[in-house]
Amino acid sequence: MKVIIITFFLLLIAIVLLGVKVFFVKGGKFPSSHVHDNEALCNRDIKCGSCNENTNK
Repeated sequence: MKVIIITFFLLLIAIVLLGVKVFFVKGGKFPSSHVHDNEALCNRDIKCGSCNENTNK
C-alpha cells in the first residue's frame, strides 16, 4: 500500500510539472507535436502520411 501511495504522489507531481504552462498561464496550451507544426521537420521536407499532400503546412 505504501508503494501505491508513493507512486500516486510521484505521478501527481509529474503531471503538475508537465502542465505548469497549461494550468497557470492564461491561454496556455501544450505545444503541438504534429509533424506539420515542427519547423525542423518541414525544413527537411518530412511530411505526415495522414496529411493531405496539397497543403502548404
